[in-house]
This record gives sequence, structure tokens and C-alpha cells, in this order.
Amino acid sequence: MSKSASLVTSIGQFKEGGSGKILLSSLQALLLPLIGLLLFLAVWNGVAKSIDTSLGQFPGPAQVWTQALTLIDEHSAQREQAEAFYTRQEARNAARVEQDPSYQPKVRPFTGAPTFFDQIWTSLYTVMIGFLIASVIAVPVGILCGLSKSAYTAINPLIQLFKPVSPLAWLPLVTMVVSALYVSDDPMFSKSFVTSAFTVSLCCLWPTLINTAVGVSNIEKDLVNVSRVLRLKPLTHLTKIVLPASIPMIFTGLRLSLGIGWMVLIAAEMLAQNPGLGKFVWDEFQNGSSESLARIMVAVLTIGAIGFVLDRLMLSLQRKVSWDKNSVLR
Repeated sequence: MSKSASLVTSIGQFKEGGSGKILLSSLQALLLPLIGLLLFLAVWNGVAKSIDTSLGQFPGPAQVWTQALTLIDEHSAQREQAEAFYTRQEARNAARVEQDPSYQPKVRPFTGAPTFFDQIWTSLYTVMIGFLIASVIAVPVGILCGLSKSAYTAINPLIQLFKPVSPLAWLPLVTMVVSALYVSDDPMFSKSFVTSAFTVSLCCLWPTLINTAVGVSNIEKDLVNVSRVLRLKPLTHLTKIVLPASIPMIFTGLRLSLGIGWMVLIAAEMLAQNPGLGKFVWDEFQNGSSESLARIMVAVLTIGAIGFVLDRLMLSLQRKVSWDKNSVLR
């Protein structure tokens, strides 16, 4: 066999081997989570049959799936009711204006109870606002603490003092402060929303602040020396050296903060009875019907799934803004 033919054969074998490894890795990435999920469902179904509560047998996967479909149907039915309500209202206003051109039509909102999906949107909107408020505060303060040892020494006692405080302790204080200061005849946001958002902010800013400070303070000395040699201005040093080098730690803090904020929000909604998934869970618990446990399990799985999706979104954002595209992110 000639040398050229041997080389072609070797390249073909290498490609086949590489393709086989990629295929095997893809199958593992698909099958292993599927196997874990199936095992979880099997264990859940078996354990549920042996648990009897005051509201009946603990729901298994089949009962939870049935209630999930019921919640979807309830949402669709209420949307149809809302559309019919606005159609009737528009027709009445048009007829009234036709009789009296000087009449100013009044548009009244649909007053139906919020559906499960309305509660999901309320919780998502609230947690994102609270998370953004916390991030806007935590990232700059963390950078300051990382760059200045004096600033870190001054702020660290406050971090250690407030970091362990439970959201259940913050909630009454935030509620009273919002009630005293947020006074308006036509408020842009409801007090319940403001209370939940600020409670989330108070509890989820610490991981971002701490991780940002650690990331900034641990920048490689070579990068700092390069900045000194080039005599970069403070703002240029911040944007070209500090932020790119500390992005992994900043995003680690942001992911932790978002997860904590999501957990805090559900607890706050349950305790304060503010609109959202937490209130949905509490209302179903108080309802005490035979379907309540299954509906609560739907909410629990939804909360977990949303938390997972939020974390993956933050991970995707980190991949886009990180300068090291080859780093392993999980």
C-alpha cells in the first residue's frame, strides 16, 4: 500500500473514531437524564401509594398530570370568559355612544380570579425585578470591595450581619416600610408587588456581592501589572481588565442570587398572601379538596422547572459574555 493510501485510511479511521465518541457522548447526555427521570417517577409512584393523608392518598405522577391538564383547561376557559366580557362591554359602550355622542365610555377590567398561569407570570415578573435591583447594587459594591481593601473592611461586617437573615424576618419590616412610604392615590405598582420585590432584593444580593468581591480581588497579578505598564485610566482598567477577568465569579454569584431569590419569593408569597405561585400553593392547602395535593405537586414541579430554566438562561448569558469560550461551565 502506498503512503498516500495509508494516510487516507488513517484519516478515515480517526474521523470514524471521533464521530463515534461524539455520538456516544450525545447518547449519554440524552439517555442518562432520561433514565434518572424514569427512576424518579417509578419511586415516586411506588411511595405515593403507601402514603395516606387527611386529604386522601398522596398523588402519584398520573394524578399530577391530570391536574396539570385541568389547570390548563381552567386557564383557557377563563381567557374565553375575559374575551366575552370585553366584547360585551365594547358592544354596550358602542351602543351608548351611538345614542349619546358626548358619553365617555368606561372600560372596566375583568375581575376573574387569577389562574395558575397568571400566578406564574406574577412570580416571574416579581423575582426578575427584585433580582435586577439586587444586581444593580451588589455588582458595583462588590467591585468596590474587591478593588479597595479599606472598603471591604468597612462593608464586610454589614455583609456578615445581614447575610444570614431569613426572608421571614425581613418580610414584616419591608411590609411596614412600604405601607408607610409607598402612599399614592394612583400607584404604578401594587404594594404587594413592591413588598415581594424588595424582600427578594434584600435576600439575594449577598451572593453576588461576595462572589464579585472575591473575583475582583483575585485577578492575576500579571494582568494588574500589564495595566500599570500601559498606564490605563481607572475606567479603562475596570472595563478591560477587572470585569473580563472576574466575570466567572460574578456570574456564579448571580446564579446563586437568582436561585435564592426564587426560593425567597415563594416563601414570601405564602406568608404575606401576595399574588404568585406561593399564594397558589397556600390557597390549595387551605382549600383541602381531594385534588389539592395533586395541584400543589403541579406547583412544586413548576417551581423547580422554572428555577432550572432560569439557571440555564444565566449560564447561556455567561457563555455569551465570557472571554474564555473554552471554559467548562455547568
